[in-house]
Amino acid sequence: MGNDIRYQRQVILDEIGENGQRKLGEAAILCIGAGGLGCPALLYLAAAGVGRIGIVDFDNVDESNLQRQTLYSVDQIGQNKAAAAKARLAALNPEIEITAYETQLSAKNAREMFESYDLIIDGTDNFTTKYLINDMAVETNMPFIYGAIQGFEGQVSVFGAPGAPCYRCLYPQPPKEHIPTCAENGVIGAVAGIIGTAQAMEAIKLIVGGESFTPLIGTLFCIDLRDMRTRTLALPRDAHCPACSDHAKALEHPPAIEQILPTANYEGALLIDVREQEEWDAGYIEGAQHRPLSILMHTTAADLPKDRTIVLYCAKGQRSQYAAEILQALGYANVKNMVGGYDAWVRQFA
Repeated sequence: MGNDIRYQRQVILDEIGENGQRKLGEAAILCIGAGGLGCPALLYLAAAGVGRIGIVDFDNVDESNLQRQTLYSVDQIGQNKAAAAKARLAALNPEIEITAYETQLSAKNAREMFESYDLIIDGTDNFTTKYLINDMAVETNMPFIYGAIQGFEGQVSVFGAPGAPCYRCLYPQPPKEHIPTCAENGVIGAVAGIIGTAQAMEAIKLIVGGESFTPLIGTLFCIDLRDMRTRTLALPRDAHCPACSDHAKALEHPPAIEQILPTANYEGALLIDVREQEEWDAGYIEGAQHRPLSILMHTTAADLPKDRTIVLYCAKGQRSQYAAEILQALGYANVKNMVGGYDAWVRQFA
């Protein structure tokens, strides 16, 4: 009786019907990231009755997340996002199976995770993970639903479908410059909600396969929420794409930067503050060295010891992630990023 009542509003749609609902119940979707995009996508996929959902996120719920990550509540602050999301979704729909992966996606675990699911939702906010998702999706013939937001603008597309373009057909390589994240530039929660919900709808369309459905395969949907103007751009497949062309070779991915939570003692690690001068002047963690990201971005050799663990931090954790990737490319093997950055450290230890 629960199933009949729960899903009746969508089952009566000709495009869904009993057969479409059965397909949703048999589907398995992996969501990478349970943040601004992942939260709305997960809510609507769980509510729609997707039978098996996986959630990958190493981060913890922070009070600053609650403005847009509406899957969480105040009592979940400090909990791992994947575990917290699982608890909320299980309360919403106890009839489905939910798995929380309290870790970060890496080249070591991506294939095993992907092969257990039918479809991927990209709820990430950094280029390193987006390229890893794309390349693993191509290798495993796994479509993934891309989403991105910046300020009041958002994008959605389906990449990696058979014969269709992939993310690298649009952006062959990661940008060399630092691209400010939502934590740095700001974002309205409703923007993330609209894009994440659109990703959920694309997933439903792909799973059900209704004749009237046209998923965003080979197209990029763009919206500016300031005036609600939209564009849908055709994306051709790149015959020379480094990931999905006939001449593509296996792409190497650097080891994932280890993410660590703020602590009062870093046990001999070299602590590096990559914020700018005015931020450093306003306060810093005692014992840290100052290496602004604006300088690191233009260096070809860093005067740091390679035999020590290096922990980097910025205000929120995004710029330091980029700085860690720079140092990794310069040959520093043991580099870690402080999740939540200086702001999180101050709240706990100052």
